[in-house]
Amino acid sequence: MATKRDYYEILGVSKGASEDELKKAYRKMAIKYHPDKNPGDKEAEEKFKEVAEAYDVLSDTDKRARYDRFGHAGVDNMGGGGYAAGGMSMEDIFSRFGDIFGGSGFGGFGGFGGFGTEDTTPRGADMRVNIKLTLKEIAKGTEKKIKVKKMVHCSKCHGEGTTAPDGKSTCSVCHGSGVVTQLMRTPFGQMRSQTTCHNCNGTGSVISKPCDQCHGKGIERGEEVVSFNIPAGVGEGVQLPLRGKGNAAPFGGENGDLYVQFTEVEDPNLIRNGNDLIYNLLIPIKTAIEGGKVEIPTVEGVARVTIEPGTQPGKILRLKDKGLPNVRGFGNGDLLINVNVFIPTNLSKEELDLVSKMSDKTGFIPKEEDRQTIDRKYREMLSR
Repeated sequence: MATKRDYYEILGVSKGASEDELKKAYRKMAIKYHPDKNPGDKEAEEKFKEVAEAYDVLSDTDKRARYDRFGHAGVDNMGGGGYAAGGMSMEDIFSRFGDIFGGSGFGGFGGFGGFGTEDTTPRGADMRVNIKLTLKEIAKGTEKKIKVKKMVHCSKCHGEGTTAPDGKSTCSVCHGSGVVTQLMRTPFGQMRSQTTCHNCNGTGSVISKPCDQCHGKGIERGEEVVSFNIPAGVGEGVQLPLRGKGNAAPFGGENGDLYVQFTEVEDPNLIRNGNDLIYNLLIPIKTAIEGGKVEIPTVEGVARVTIEPGTQPGKILRLKDKGLPNVRGFGNGDLLINVNVFIPTNLSKEELDLVSKMSDKTGFIPKEEDRQTIDRKYREMLSR
């Protein structure tokens, strides 16, 4: 499964970005990858769709809240762009966001007089960890605690970069703003852009007496115990974003994020298929003929199931709602019991003689209507 990029990373904004910051960031990226500026460039077109998808989620309060909690799993198939099915189409983008430049469409870029900005705050690197989950943990949800080795704030200067009262002063180049402004003339009009101040690395201050432990960066190698809740029904490959739990940033910037990915531990009895669970039941010929009661393992324990007399191999029994919960709370899947009949392969001569005597009886000889019944059921299965 391919891992989708983080929406905040795509737009180049922080996790706490305001509505205006999101709009400015989207406008900037949309200009960069717009098809009118990149005719025939398929890669630019895909980037254009990607930034539109990111803006569609982050500009919507409900979608953004789901995304912040569950990552991409929280917004896939929510409607709108239908992201799990391949992202937003160009028609979707033009109809929904065409007025972001103040007009009815994206065409005609001339004369924006735009003001592009960059996120100048130093940011710690994101991290990814993998957690193994059993089916029971997936079914119920669980809390995990993990020890993460990462960059943390310096224990001596507490992230300040200096321990001296007069060891830090306002940057003389950007005057504390962390950015410098540049004026550019482009084919699309005159534009101003802000870039990170080279003198202070965007912090707005300069350290003259750096901490002797972290050398002024404010960070050092360390570890942290991170606790988090895993919602019921998560799937393998899903990423759970933990905002601000990644590497600490140098110079007092914003922490990176920690992305938790999940791997399912193979269950000895049950096979997962989406939210459904499958159990391959193997019964002796006698039970298939006479019927009886059997015990089926479930996530929670066992369930007793009735096998009707004359049950055929391949019959599917369904235990409703005994599967896994949907991660967004839309009910439970089912437990599907695939009935198989055990056919012995190493029989003694005495046992083979008994089988031979039975097979001569009329009731053990298949009829054409039996074959037609199997044929009909198979056709019904293929038509679903």
